[in-house]
Amino acid sequence: MNFDSFQIILPVIISFGVCVVLCPLLIPFLRRMKFGQYVRSDGPESHLKKSGTPTMGGIVIVLSISITCLFYLKDNKEIIPVLFTTLGFGIIGFLDDYIKVVMKRSMGLRAWQKLLGQILVTAILGFYLVNSMEDVTLMLIPFSGGKYIDITYLFIPTLFLVVLGTVNGSNFTDGLDGLESSVTVLIATFFTVVAIGMKSGISPICGAVAGSLLGFLLYNVYPAKVFMGDTGSLALGGFVASAAYMLRMPLFIVLVAFIYLVEVISVILQVGYFKLTGGKRLFKMAPIHHHFELMGWSETRIVAVFSIITTILCLIALMGIS
Repeated sequence: MNFDSFQIILPVIISFGVCVVLCPLLIPFLRRMKFGQYVRSDGPESHLKKSGTPTMGGIVIVLSISITCLFYLKDNKEIIPVLFTTLGFGIIGFLDDYIKVVMKRSMGLRAWQKLLGQILVTAILGFYLVNSMEDVTLMLIPFSGGKYIDITYLFIPTLFLVVLGTVNGSNFTDGLDGLESSVTVLIATFFTVVAIGMKSGISPICGAVAGSLLGFLLYNVYPAKVFMGDTGSLALGGFVASAAYMLRMPLFIVLVAFIYLVEVISVILQVGYFKLTGGKRLFKMAPIHHHFELMGWSETRIVAVFSIITTILCLIALMGIS
């Protein structure tokens, strides 16, 4: 195995190791501080037993990614915008978690506060992309034989739509033990493979995300010992969106992060249908993973099915690159 191979594998191993070491330290601390998960009373009844399970475990995910990236920043400057976006959304999620868990305000950040923070982080990412990347408005078209579309003046509004949609889709996906971690580790693996093939320079952070989630899953699979909270889910959404833009592949998000898309659309449809019909529901409950729960599916079955779907779509996306 040559040196380059070790360079590719090391970020995964380092991040995995950091996460595996930090989780057993953080979980008892969160439990002692009573930083437990708040469970909605109108949610599935089976979730009531999860009340009090330590949350904010996303801190470990973000730390694992950040520590690993420190070894690669000098030679891989392309990591910076992806790391910034991951950390930026992670901070917003941390504030939301802190207000919910520590200050005991169940709704966390107010909607306008969360949106304002997300817009600010996205705006900074957009500023970087426009001023640092050549041909920034080009997007790779799936299954086109390597052709790109130039969206010119639509770049900025599209950026906000894609980033905010991806981040909130990631946030909605985090509702079952291991669901967000399992889906996103597959997406991160996809971007790692693509980043290596394109020699884009962001493969270390993609590998670091995959490694951290593999480590976190040891404690997050059913029955979860810790939840990532908004700290983790928002950070991961920021990673997926920014990595896609660094690779000029935002169109591929629809494929690889299809579960994110379905989750956020299910919420939009549920709310819209509820208002239009004066109180009727399109789904038993939204986001859609709860709908399947109320249909009798176990958490582990939902996680397995959603992960299988993501795996297949990531493989299809790989076929659509060239």
